[in-house]
Amino acid sequence: MPFELETAANPDNLQRVVIEPVTRVEGHGKVTLLLDADNRVHQARFHIVEFRGFEKFIQGRPFTEVPVLVQRLCGICPVSHNLAASKAMDMIVGGTPPPAAEKLRRLMHMGQILQSHALHFFHLSSPDLLFGFAADAGKRNIAGLVADFPDIARQGIALRRYGQEVIRLTSGKRVHGTGVIPGGMSRNLSQDDRDYLLKEIDQVLRWSLDAVKLIKTIYSEHADLYNGFGSYRSSFMSLVREDGAMDLYHGGLRARDEHGQTIFDHVDYSRYWDYIHEEVKSWSYMKFPFIRSHGREEGWYRVGPLARINNCDFIPTPLADAERKTFKEFGGGSATHATLAYHWARMIEMLHAAEAIEELLYDDDLLSDDLLNTGERQLRGVGVIEAPRGTLIHHYRINEDEQIVRANLIVATTHNNQAMNEAIRQVALQYLDGQQLTEGLLNYIEVAIRAFDPCLSCATHAVGKMPLEVELIDAEGVMTQRLIKDSDGRYRT
Repeated sequence: MPFELETAANPDNLQRVVIEPVTRVEGHGKVTLLLDADNRVHQARFHIVEFRGFEKFIQGRPFTEVPVLVQRLCGICPVSHNLAASKAMDMIVGGTPPPAAEKLRRLMHMGQILQSHALHFFHLSSPDLLFGFAADAGKRNIAGLVADFPDIARQGIALRRYGQEVIRLTSGKRVHGTGVIPGGMSRNLSQDDRDYLLKEIDQVLRWSLDAVKLIKTIYSEHADLYNGFGSYRSSFMSLVREDGAMDLYHGGLRARDEHGQTIFDHVDYSRYWDYIHEEVKSWSYMKFPFIRSHGREEGWYRVGPLARINNCDFIPTPLADAERKTFKEFGGGSATHATLAYHWARMIEMLHAAEAIEELLYDDDLLSDDLLNTGERQLRGVGVIEAPRGTLIHHYRINEDEQIVRANLIVATTHNNQAMNEAIRQVALQYLDGQQLTEGLLNYIEVAIRAFDPCLSCATHAVGKMPLEVELIDAEGVMTQRLIKDSDGRYRT
């Protein structure tokens, strides 16, 4: 169902309510609601109000620089961009990384999944889940969590720190490392580094199991609220391994519709454009992807932990797969569509990452010096990876001088763009429609957004003319004039 079905027939007679900024997310965004005199919701939209021009300004740069450049998109998920770009560059240099290099990349990626999921769940979302969506804003934050749930807060910090250590030892730095290069890796893992990581892995596994138990308990105790909160049915897309297993590093694209029927499966992601198209709307810097075969109105979908848990046939680590089965049983054995189920799925993935790290750390290939493989140069490269927030696509073309001439990035939050708008609309209609608005009620909107763990700075890419809004505010804080330029170049007040 398109989220724009209920629009304002006469916007001039409606009250415009703005939630700005959306808090406890990465990046900057706002929500606008159009209400009538009886506080009936006529429109709800999620706007991305910052712009990043990476796809443009990397043009003309040597392709070898790109994996390091594009990870500056974000300080939370730089590893994901680094790896997706490097996989694209593997195609350009014509070389599949040797087994040791791929395993080091996978180890780094599992560290990224672990630290990112821990950050989002414990620091950004758990205050809502533990204190209540409408709890006092002074308590509903990380400081309140530390005061009332110190053990949970400490576990979250420790899990994130461990994930960052995995990244540091594989890439050279916790943030914006340089270990991954086109065709492989520039460094291996030393025996001392491996022993250092192995010392804490048992504790990390226990804490990850505790985190799954925590969200499972919270969800079960509030099942009616959580299952109905901002929920709707949709298609899902993710990578899967050849045997249908969850694979966060590599695989083929699988998409299933809201009834669980396959739309496409095991698709070679180097031809993603045959299956996914993008459009631009005037009121957001973020693009709107859709599945070509289903069209603009019906072809939107969700990615990320919930999509991956629903789409995969199994998880290739035992503890996480056992939890996946419990998750599916809770949903009646079929795909779970509840927006807040993202949190449960995210913790199952964090447990999988911890198990995968332990498994990789016992592999002697991590110590190998056979780290690079190149072949015949190609002019195009596509790299796809399952970032913490979902499917991440990097697509590049180079010229004969080995300079970037075209780049297209579709990040996880962009895939989820229309899905987030739909969640906002559902929550607005469920909880705000006809109600006297309070800060606590408005936080319900933000709770729906946070479930997706959006990274708005990563997602803000657009084409064509950029929309722009300018407001003049006088010394008393009153807006005296406003001028808006839409993406089609037309101006309005």
